Amino acid sequence: MLSYRHAYHAGNYADVLKHLVLAHTLEYMTRKDKALLYLDSHAGAGGYRLGEPMAQKKAEFRDGIGRLWKDDGIAALAPLMQLLQRLNPNGELAYYPGSPLIAAQLLRPQDQLRLFELHPRDRELLERNFAKDRRVRIEGSDGFASLKALLPPPSRRALVLIDPPYEQKDDYRKVVRAVLEGHKRFPTLTGLIWYPVVSRARIDEMAQGLRRGGIRNLWQTELGIAPDSDGYGMTSSGLFMINPPWTLAAELKQALPALVERLAPEQGRWMLEQLVAE
Repeated sequence: MLSYRHAYHAGNYADVLKHLVLAHTLEYMTRKDKALLYLDSHAGAGGYRLGEPMAQKKAEFRDGIGRLWKDDGIAALAPLMQLLQRLNPNGELAYYPGSPLIAAQLLRPQDQLRLFELHPRDRELLERNFAKDRRVRIEGSDGFASLKALLPPPSRRALVLIDPPYEQKDDYRKVVRAVLEGHKRFPTLTGLIWYPVVSRARIDEMAQGLRRGGIRNLWQTELGIAPDSDGYGMTSSGLFMINPPWTLAAELKQALPALVERLAPEQGRWMLEQLVAE
């Protein structure tokens, strides 16, 4: 049940899309002085050394962030690339940040981070990575339940990232239930819900569930490296986005075709659609 370790996949094309969106959203939301709560339902280890055995086993980063590391031709990637350069000051891509570290780097002293991770080894690494950061609270409990417990925050501003490994088939339904519960408590939250495209039918079911749940200002975006092929592994990944920054759509329309050109020029695909208006 707790077999998933993100270190095997750190920096792959799915991370590129997720972290592009996350970095842009954080940069936009921190323009206001008021405090922000960042909630990460499945935080992982926080950051990953790409030379270590788990990252090298599949080396998925080579066909993801590795192809973009020295490329400054995608303006929307600038916040993420600048952060990577700070974390890799010698010019070699040796360390890749997970979502919690990206958030910690872009958030401010008045902001708070609540990170959830069930895997004991990854939670240990997460605690080590953030041991000196007083803004961060780490819990080894169910990240799905956190939305209901923590929303709305006192500041009335929250960015929620939900990105389980989807090892259990029921995770797709759990995500929808958790999002709808959190949204019911706090309709103005900004939510980023990551998903892998292994079965297109499951993703369509998620989209239908979110639409039927009464969520407004709901968007969907995807980056794919191969056509849909049920049962043969992840061919695309995507995000459902609730109340995203109004600037994000234009950034993605510029970035996604460029990412396809660089990461999967023959079979790649992208999409961006507003599923429900404001």
